[in-house]
Amino acid sequence: MLQQAAYGLVLFEHATGDAAATKLLSDFLHTRGAMPFILLTEHADEKAIAEIIQAGAYDCMERSQLNGANLVRTIRCALSLHSSQQQRQIAEESLRKLSRAVEQSADTIMVTNSEGVIEYVNPAFEALTGYSREEVMGRAPDMLKSGQQAPALYCELWETIRPGEICRNILVNRKKNSDLYYVDESVSSIRDGDGRITHYVSNGRDLTGRLRVEAKLLQSQKMDAIGRLAGGVAHDFNNLLTIITSYSELALDTVAPASPTHLRIQEILSAAHRATDLTRQLLAFSRKQPQALRVADLNPVIGAIVKTLDRLIGEDIELAFVPGEKLGRVRLDPVQIEQILLNLAANSRDAMPEGGRFTIETSNAYLDEQFADRKRAVIPTGRYAVLTMTDTGSGIPAENLPHVFEPFYTTKPAGQGTGLGLATVYGIVKQNNGFIWVYSEAGMGTIFKIYLPCAEGQAAAAEVPEWGADAVLRGTETVLLVEDEDALRWAAAEFLRLRGYDVLEARDGVDALSVSSHHASKIDVAVTDVVMPHMSGGQLANELKTLRPETRVLFVSGYAGQTVVDHKVFDVEHNFLQKPFTLKQLAGKVRSVLDHNRNATPNRPSEALGHPFGITAGSG
Repeated sequence: MLQQAAYGLVLFEHATGDAAATKLLSDFLHTRGAMPFILLTEHADEKAIAEIIQAGAYDCMERSQLNGANLVRTIRCALSLHSSQQQRQIAEESLRKLSRAVEQSADTIMVTNSEGVIEYVNPAFEALTGYSREEVMGRAPDMLKSGQQAPALYCELWETIRPGEICRNILVNRKKNSDLYYVDESVSSIRDGDGRITHYVSNGRDLTGRLRVEAKLLQSQKMDAIGRLAGGVAHDFNNLLTIITSYSELALDTVAPASPTHLRIQEILSAAHRATDLTRQLLAFSRKQPQALRVADLNPVIGAIVKTLDRLIGEDIELAFVPGEKLGRVRLDPVQIEQILLNLAANSRDAMPEGGRFTIETSNAYLDEQFADRKRAVIPTGRYAVLTMTDTGSGIPAENLPHVFEPFYTTKPAGQGTGLGLATVYGIVKQNNGFIWVYSEAGMGTIFKIYLPCAEGQAAAAEVPEWGADAVLRGTETVLLVEDEDALRWAAAEFLRLRGYDVLEARDGVDALSVSSHHASKIDVAVTDVVMPHMSGGQLANELKTLRPETRVLFVSGYAGQTVVDHKVFDVEHNFLQKPFTLKQLAGKVRSVLDHNRNATPNRPSEALGHPFGITAGSG
């Protein structure tokens, strides 16, 4: 019956000598827990009574002494004792929960006395800081100071918590192994029953991982914003540089080769070419550099480039190329691979002023999910070709390492670097869907690892020979020159006429159609800017395809590759010239377009947005 219901008070009459009943009653009280239980017996042996009392009975009365007053008093005592016992059990359970919560908390908890001496730390504190409880007990928290905060911050902390206020800060602390970590910390006071502050408790949440992710996101956003700005600036520079180089070339043709004026104009051209290289770096950083992509093995491409690196790095630096075997083919632009190697080789040269060793290696790698987890990055699994560059130079200090790929960040003296070298490398790698990591320590040299995805199932493409940029090829064909920048159009038209071409000029696409309709003879090639008011170069090409199907089209633009494709440009593989270009390059490209595949259908559409560009001008 006792097991079938809960009772607020039990008066139990116990028969003396009933050992089985005593055992059952004892077991019941042990399993049932606290209950107001009064045992009524007569001449019971002390051992049996002790066993029942120990099991949980509150009192024992002999039946011969049972009367109203004694029974009421015994009941009241039992109920009072039961109430006290319940309160104690609740308090003990609450303390156990509190203790478990503190011990199992993911946040660090530290308790100090009123003077700041540590009396308790939880396991999370031990795990985060590396200090054991025994190491910090009785010490002040000074061992966590990193030196990254001003002393005034700690003075403000004490001024805040001494009156009983709560102090909150984000602190940079130092672990036992000297690593830094960020913690969102709140310190509050603990008061006794009289309201006096006896202790302080500090709660800390580790922010290191979150701040690292936020910093990466901010850096990504910053790089993207600067990239968009760089791409826009590069377009304007391209037009200006094309005008500068064009009129410089025209001026060179009018002066004696050995005259001072000739030398001055050559200096102008030289400066324009250096600015062209800078523009290419801006486009590479913004990941909008036109590409001449083909599927190829890295080894022969790098092998050809390595032959030219000796002059760059100097005789006191040993250059080694270690090609990997059976390397996976990648989709690449040899010019961009050259940019990567030249930038990294130049950095290594500057890091080894007294000589050293610069090694280039290639290998295969399969990147799986575990690799991505270790790098904390989103990396598509699969086969990659790995390009590794190692030097024995001075290395990169730890404080500079997170910033090496930032544009315009440089540790070199003023005038000895643009800060775009590694940013250019980063932009090229990302443009090719690759990944780059740097490993370095001060005095221990530097290793750059570049992972480029393999082009599975695609055969290597045959290499297309480039025409010489300085070859001045003449012609007698008719050229329709469409350019909204008057100064550039005038210079290009004059140069082409001097090379024997019959040139028709137009300000934009609409004007070009008008000029075309009034010209009775054949137009062999239309040289048109891509982005123009009223009608784009792509739209003009479509109109000419209908009106003059025999007319070939050469597109020129200072915009980046994707913008060119978005404007419905056709056959960008063979019929595109990137600004800035020289007039000699323009004449050579016009001749190339006229001579290239005369039997092919003009204005063949490109098949995909990512179709490779043929020639990247501006390097000569």
